[in-house]
Order: sequence, then C-alpha cells, then structure tokens
Amino acid sequence: MKVLITDDHAVLRRGLKQILEDGFGKIQFGEAANAGEAIAQVAKENWDLVVMDITMPGRSGLDALKEIKALKPATRVLVLSVHSEDQFAVRVLKAGASGFLNKDSAPEELVKAVRKVLAGGRYVSASLAEKLAFNLDHPSDQLPHQTLSDREFQVLRMIGSGKTVSEIAEELSLSVKTVSTYRARILEKMKLNTNAELTRYAFENKLVE
Repeated sequence: MKVLITDDHAVLRRGLKQILEDGFGKIQFGEAANAGEAIAQVAKENWDLVVMDITMPGRSGLDALKEIKALKPATRVLVLSVHSEDQFAVRVLKAGASGFLNKDSAPEELVKAVRKVLAGGRYVSASLAEKLAFNLDHPSDQLPHQTLSDREFQVLRMIGSGKTVSEIAEELSLSVKTVSTYRARILEKMKLNTNAELTRYAFENKLVE
C-alpha cells in the first residue's frame, strides 16, 4: 500500500505514519509539507491514499484536493483538520475527498477511516452523518458562510485571520481587484458591512485558528 502524508508539521507526519503502520503493517510512505509538494507527488506517482491537512502555508489543502482529483480522479483523499467537521467536512466532500477526520480523533478512528476509504466508501463521523441528514430536510438552516463558493470561503478565512487584500492577492496569485471583488461578494452574501464584522463572524464560528 502506498500512502502520501501531507502536513506542514514533521512531527505529525511521523505520528500518522506510526499509527497507520500499527494498523495495516508495512506501507510505502511519501511525504509532502505543503499543497505544491503534494500535487507534484501525485503527478509523479500513483498513491492508494493521500492523507492531507486542509490548512497549510501557501495554497490551501482545498485547492490541492481539487487539483489532485483533476490530475488523478481515482486517487482517494482523506482530509485531516484541526477545524470542526461542521465547518469543513461538507465542503471537502463536495470537492472530491473520500473522508474527513478531525485531528483530535483517536488513532483507532483514523485506522477505521482509512479502511473505509480504501474499500471505496466515504468516511464521516456518526454525528456529521446525522447533521447531513438533518440539513437535507432543513436546507434553510444553512449558516451564511455555507452559501459561499470555495474561493470566497478561503478569502473570508484569510480576512478573518487579519490579512489585507494585498496580502491575500499575493498569496493566492490573484490581482488586488479580483480579491476586492471576492470581498464585496462575501459581504453581500453574508449581509455584513466591514472587515471587522467578517473577522468577528469568522472567530465566532471557529473558521480561523
């Protein structure tokens, strides 16, 4: 089995490798510290599974996920995050992930998730499955940020973390005008008026660390 571990923390990568080896035996591992390295590894080799953080320096894991699925649609991706599944799970599943797991989960939960994903299934926690079923029956209960596109959501989180429009433009390789347009759309969709209100919303809804 070939597994690519993508996370910007070397200690966490080592820990994940140990858990998976304990659960599955001998595995051929690859490592990537950011989205660009992960995409390069996927372009170069075929992996049975990519285990990937969603929040990394530079390009986001969500961007990497989409590019990985475009490069090799059959690649299974399990997303790990410190953020709650309420905020990210549905978004990454829609983008092509085979599962979502919070980093606070027990090691045996990771093994369970990997086993299900490798078998061709999708992994979400029991509590998230219940929430997804509820949302199907109550679509009007969506939170404002859940109406945003993936790029708008990314810009919202960056504004929430204190970055300026210029800094966001540079990091995402976009023009300042384009980022300003995203910001205007976000404010309109969420019925907010200022960056301060966006930042407060992001913190209250645990969209930023």
